[in-house]
Amino acid sequence: MKRAMAAVLLVLLSLLVHSNAEEEAFDVRQHLSTVSRYGVVKGIADSSFVPSKIPNGCTPIHLNLVARHGTRSPTKKRIKELDNLATHLEVLLREAEEQNLSLEKLPGWLKGWKSPWKGKLKGGELTIQGEDELYDLGIRTRARFPNLFNDDYHPDVYAIKATQVPRASASAVAFGMGLFSGKGSLGPGRHRAFAVTSESRASDTKLRFHDCCQNYKAFKKSQEPAVDKLKEPVYDEITSALRRRYRLNFTRQDTTSLWFLCKQEASLLNIVDQGCALFSPSEVSLLEWMDDLEAFILKGYGKSINYRMGVPLLEDVVQSMEQAIKAEEEKHAPGSYEKARLRFAHAETVIPFSCLLGLFLDGSEFEKIQREQALPHPPKPPQKRNWRGHTVAPFGGNNMLVLYSCPANTSNKHFVQVLHNEHPIPMPGCDGTDFCPLDVFKERIVAPHLKHDYNSVCDVKLEQQEQKPVASKLSQLFRWMFSLGNGEKSSLDEL
Repeated sequence: MKRAMAAVLLVLLSLLVHSNAEEEAFDVRQHLSTVSRYGVVKGIADSSFVPSKIPNGCTPIHLNLVARHGTRSPTKKRIKELDNLATHLEVLLREAEEQNLSLEKLPGWLKGWKSPWKGKLKGGELTIQGEDELYDLGIRTRARFPNLFNDDYHPDVYAIKATQVPRASASAVAFGMGLFSGKGSLGPGRHRAFAVTSESRASDTKLRFHDCCQNYKAFKKSQEPAVDKLKEPVYDEITSALRRRYRLNFTRQDTTSLWFLCKQEASLLNIVDQGCALFSPSEVSLLEWMDDLEAFILKGYGKSINYRMGVPLLEDVVQSMEQAIKAEEEKHAPGSYEKARLRFAHAETVIPFSCLLGLFLDGSEFEKIQREQALPHPPKPPQKRNWRGHTVAPFGGNNMLVLYSCPANTSNKHFVQVLHNEHPIPMPGCDGTDFCPLDVFKERIVAPHLKHDYNSVCDVKLEQQEQKPVASKLSQLFRWMFSLGNGEKSSLDEL
């Protein structure tokens, strides 16, 4: 009997130790979905995937980069949300004291807490950490492809493009400072000036297609309530758990704001023992999954319009490759043709572009999106999923498409290698390899999307208009005209 009891105690003790070890190994900074810092998550990749060995004699002749801006501060709208949270926490604490509730388990930092961004009048700018992320990426990119970046700088050789949103253009500047460091004469770091060009927000169909596409904006607006409804049960479950745990009458909105606080503290301030510590690891995993689910439905594979509107960007990438091949075939002199096209934008750019390439899918899923069939939503934890926001589009997240020229004795003359967050990544459209013959890449991955030009995807469909009564069409027209007259602006909060 004693031996049996000892065995039971030993099993319980081992389970407890295992559970504690798991919690200690849990790094919340790797579970912040698209709010993750690049330096924390860039090393996360599919360990089972074996990258291709580049054949001898193959050399890179052109590089396309599509990158998200680096870590940014909270937007003005979110700063106000955190101020409102501080006010409501005061109310909850006062109510608990009036009711003589025991607050022994309540973390001390919550009493009298104020937002770290209290009093800040502006927001959304690139942070110092964000500058470092892009600066370091520029240095690593030049070191990885020295033959591509050995020419003297010229804007026609190294084209750098960004959206008109300041955090994107600032990211382009930080990247360029790293890329060209030591190649100029400015200051101790021997920096050099370089150009960053932008299109107008109203017509930037290559990097801000989500802001120009009327059908997408209508789709997103129609789906947001349904996405909120999907998230409600999980938020309600976690809110109930927080109430029981801390004896405060938290609301669903409080839980939403506390999760946002956790993400900002962990990502921007490296603080993981305040907002994030309110939640258990399993709760963090659920909250992360809900953010991933929202990105999947509204920006990713959830609906084909999410990525089909990015066709102008895909066309631009392929065109740059074809121009590089032409320059090679015509033996243009070094310094007279483009060797890299470097773009800096937003999660709403990087996520659809990754989907156009068919990343984070298996073969059968890739075939489904080619047939425009819906994909199932990312499974709920603890089930595993490929679609992880911290991998798909963290701050500074990026896709590089490297064009290689190979010797005549290889099976093909030109290949494309795709790197996601600097790691080779399998393309289901290229039989699961990261190194794909250019002709195959164009035929299997690019061509199916080119059936859908931007205007046909994004303009109001005529057949939908024909189904509506004349009065409805007129009212829609007037609403559209008045929205233009009122200078309607798009929200930048989630970019």
